[in-house]
Amino acid sequence: MPSKYDNLGVRFLYPDNWVLDEENAPGGSPSVTVQSPGGAFWSLAIHSPTTDPGELAEAALTALQAEYQDSEAEPVTERINGRAIDGFDFHFFYLDFVNTALIRGFRTDTACCLLLCQAEDREFEELGAVFRAITTSLLSSPDADDA
Repeated sequence: MPSKYDNLGVRFLYPDNWVLDEENAPGGSPSVTVQSPGGAFWSLAIHSPTTDPGELAEAALTALQAEYQDSEAEPVTERINGRAIDGFDFHFFYLDFVNTALIRGFRTDTACCLLLCQAEDREFEELGAVFRAITTSLLSSPDADDA
C-alpha cells in the first residue's frame, strides 16, 4: 500500500518503505524528498508560481555539472498525464558508479516545481518506473494544472 504525502501545497503517493524528509532546498525553497532503501531519491523543490521552470532546470543542471566534471546531459521533454515536462537527463560518475539524475521543471496551480530523481544506474533501471509513478501521482492531483 503506498504512503500519501499532502503538505506544502502538493500531494503524491510514494512507496511505503521509502523514507520521507521535508527540508529547505538551496535558496530556502521548501522541498520534500523520498528516498529508497537503496539510496535512490525523488526530490521536489517548491518555488513561487512566477518562477520560470526552465530556468530552475537550467540552474540545477549547471550546479550538477560544476560538481561532476565527467558527465553528460541531454535535454528531454517527457509526457506525463498529457503534459509536456521539460528538463534534462544527466549521467555522471560517482565512486566508480555511473549515476543518472532526471531534472524536470514544471508548474502546478500553486507553485513552480523542480524535480530531481537520482539513482545509481543499476538501481535506476529498477526504479525508473517508480519515479514516474510518484511524479504521475503528483501531476494527477487536483492542484496540478495544464501549464
